[in-house]
Amino acid sequence: MLHLLWLLVFCFAVRGKEIESLVNSNWTNRSAMNHDERSTSDSILNIISFTRVQCTGAGGLQGTCYSRRQCSGLQGTLSGTCAYNLGVCCVIYRSCDSSTNNKVTYFTNPDLPTPSRENLNPFCPLTVSKSNKNICQLRIDFLDFSLAQPDVRGQCVDDYLEVIDGITAVPKICGENAGHHVYVDFHPKNTQIKLNIVTSKSASGIPKWNMKISQIECNSPDKAPAGYLMYFREIEGHVKSFNYPSVSRSSSGTQQLASTNYGVGVQLAPGYCSIEWNQDPKDPYSFTVSGDTDAFDTSVLGTPNAALSGVDCITDFIVIPNPSQVGTSLTTDRFCGNALLPTTTSSKPIVLTVVTDNSESSPDTENRGFSLTYRQIRC
Repeated sequence: MLHLLWLLVFCFAVRGKEIESLVNSNWTNRSAMNHDERSTSDSILNIISFTRVQCTGAGGLQGTCYSRRQCSGLQGTLSGTCAYNLGVCCVIYRSCDSSTNNKVTYFTNPDLPTPSRENLNPFCPLTVSKSNKNICQLRIDFLDFSLAQPDVRGQCVDDYLEVIDGITAVPKICGENAGHHVYVDFHPKNTQIKLNIVTSKSASGIPKWNMKISQIECNSPDKAPAGYLMYFREIEGHVKSFNYPSVSRSSSGTQQLASTNYGVGVQLAPGYCSIEWNQDPKDPYSFTVSGDTDAFDTSVLGTPNAALSGVDCITDFIVIPNPSQVGTSLTTDRFCGNALLPTTTSSKPIVLTVVTDNSESSPDTENRGFSLTYRQIRC
């Protein structure tokens, strides 16, 4: 029986799917093994080393296929099986003062499932090292992200995420940001990127976060072009500024963050040549980036009377290159104020640039930022 097991291991390494029927038929006969044979075979499977193949575990979590011993050595969590039940889908969780070089890592609160501000250290760093030399980029998905709101100027002071040592400039991020993602390029001379959650015991609310950190290889189709902080590939989508409220509000909402300057890219699908940006039709506050938002009645928000562009956009604004509205080309690419009319561009690459100055104080204190939809238009 031991010879058969070694043969299966060898075949798995070189033939892949061809052993599936062998594994299924022979594994059903394991009950006939005596105790000593079973113990020995389990030991053999424990020392098998698997290549780093991605797998999907329970609840859709992404892991890596390892042996039980490998997963245990990585302090991973077993979440289902892989490799025709020869391996385990190992999900890697990390928290404060830790490191990882795994292809996919989940960075979470140290005290889940009952997070508490009082028990948190003021600094919670995670060091991410390349899993191999061909890694060029990280994608960080904010599965859950709730930190203290910015101060009255829009600055992240009490709580924030900072991303250090990458090429991509990532602003300090605070507030409510579940559902967001960012791409961060590795520096050519650096094999590590550090994430650090800073919290203050004097702030209100309970900080919590769960970020999925995926390493992307240089030649992968999943890699975003250099210079984009966010990147979308869908034909239609929804783009929000950081800390935009997840639910539209009729009164004071969350505040847009100050001191940001980043690009949002969209990959044009084959057969599509342009893109239209528009406000979220269900949310009157979905473009409130500058000026006294509270001075407008909600019936005026989102209309031409609340829209500004060009020289009126100096502090906080978005940039859409070579734009047109209602079929007419515009002479400016800057938009701000409290409304964005449907705006189309075919300028490639497709990018929307976001700029906010270093203070969101009066009259900008009620600016939410933006929640825009886009749709690609066929050639």
